[in-house]
Amino acid sequence: MLEMLNRWYQRRFSDPHAVSLVAILVAGFIVIYFFGNLLAPLLVAIVLAYLLEWPVSKLVKFGLPRFASVLVVLMLFAGFMLMACFGLVPTIWTQIVNLIADIPTMFNDFQNFVSHLPEQYPDIVQPYMVNTFIDTLQSRVLGLGETVVKSSLSSLVSLATLAVYLILVPLLVFFLLKDKKEMLRSFSVVLPRNRRLTNRVASEMNQQISNYIRGKVTEIVIVGITSYITFALLDLRYAALLSVATGLSVLIPYIGAAAVTLPIFMVALFQWGISPELGYLMLAYGIIQALDGNVLVPVLFSEAVNLHPVAIIVAVLVFGGLWGFWGVFFAIPLATLVKAVWNALPANDADDEEDEDIATQS
Repeated sequence: MLEMLNRWYQRRFSDPHAVSLVAILVAGFIVIYFFGNLLAPLLVAIVLAYLLEWPVSKLVKFGLPRFASVLVVLMLFAGFMLMACFGLVPTIWTQIVNLIADIPTMFNDFQNFVSHLPEQYPDIVQPYMVNTFIDTLQSRVLGLGETVVKSSLSSLVSLATLAVYLILVPLLVFFLLKDKKEMLRSFSVVLPRNRRLTNRVASEMNQQISNYIRGKVTEIVIVGITSYITFALLDLRYAALLSVATGLSVLIPYIGAAAVTLPIFMVALFQWGISPELGYLMLAYGIIQALDGNVLVPVLFSEAVNLHPVAIIVAVLVFGGLWGFWGVFFAIPLATLVKAVWNALPANDADDEEDEDIATQS
């Protein structure tokens, strides 16, 4: 076993370029893990810079200076965001307030529904089971109420953080776009000289992250708009709120879609009860999710689809546990990075076969 590990280490890390690649990655992971909260505005700015680099580069190709291209793209983006906020945020806020006001009525209706289950299904549901369930549900609701109160008390801190973001992020995006080449050149000075593999992986990941961010934003918009049209046609309450939640759920592969299904089902259940309308809604929602997973995602993320679903879920759990929202958002690119690094490290197929024989014999 020790011989196999030694041979594997010598094969993978005998090249100084491989050692430099691993050292750079470890240093980057450590910095983000310990200083991720402090660097959050920079991370947001980097995501936006990746998103806006494509239109900036197109304008530069058309002959417009980069400084002017950055100004034009930033002004158009800021105008679009202001229109979206003023048009969408008031509606979302109104629906959130209405939903909170309706929650007690929904809760009482649900209690009445559950309390009558022993009469309808006496062989399956016993009264003590219903009482235990209702008591547990009430305690959960009370705990949720306390959490909401605590969150509201800390809202002033969140508002202050938002104000800082509104000032810092646009400035960072502007300079990241305007001085992109100068910053990359300055950053490369502090890196090790033996970075042939690092440059190869960085070039591959730069393109993949850029495509991923643009694709993810496109997927959110398409899924959100499609969901809103569907919910509005079916006259579902809180259509705007639920469609925004459905659009944002694509940020978390597989898990997000499952998490949003419950509130959509519960709202529809309280609105229509057990009825054909409920079935039509869930069928339409299932079609949207199927088209998203089997048509839209393969078109937008052709390279990421090569990852096995288990690998994607593990990446969401691992990187989400390490870095929270950003780990979840970049779970697929990070999983692709791990795969790219592993493929970039030097290997010898003959030695691999010998190690497999040693492992089998031991």
